[in-house]
Amino acid sequence: GARQRADLCNESLMLEKLPACGKSFEEMMKKVDSKKWCNLTEFIMYYDNFTQCTEREANNASCFWPNPLAEGFITGIHKQFFSNCTSEKVHWEDPPDEILITLILIPVMLTCAMITLVVWCSKRSDIL
Repeated sequence: GARQRADLCNESLMLEKLPACGKSFEEMMKKVDSKKWCNLTEFIMYYDNFTQCTEREANNASCFWPNPLAEGFITGIHKQFFSNCTSEKVHWEDPPDEILITLILIPVMLTCAMITLVVWCSKRSDIL
C-alpha cells in the first residue's frame, strides 16, 4: 500500500532535461537570420524538433505533455525568439468607386422593385 506508483510525474527531472531542448533549438535558430524569425517557414523543422524534444523529455519523466511546466518553458522560448513577431494590423480600404456604387445600388434597386411589385399587386387584388 505504501508503494509509489512508477508512472508518477517526475517534474524535477523534466525541468532538468527541458533546457537541453531549448539549447538545441537556440543552436538551430542561429542558422536563421534573426530578421526571418517571424517567418515560420524558415524554421519549421527546427521548431518541430524542439516540440518533439520537449514531448520526449516530458514522457521520459512520466509526465503528460503538454503540461503547465512544459508550457511555461515553451512560452519562455517563445518570448526569447518571437517576442517581436506581432501580427500587423490589417489596413482596410474601400473598394474602387465603381464596385462600391454597384454594391450599394443593387440592394436599393431590388428594394424599390419589390415595393413597386407589392403596391401593384395590392391594387390588382380583384384579378388575383
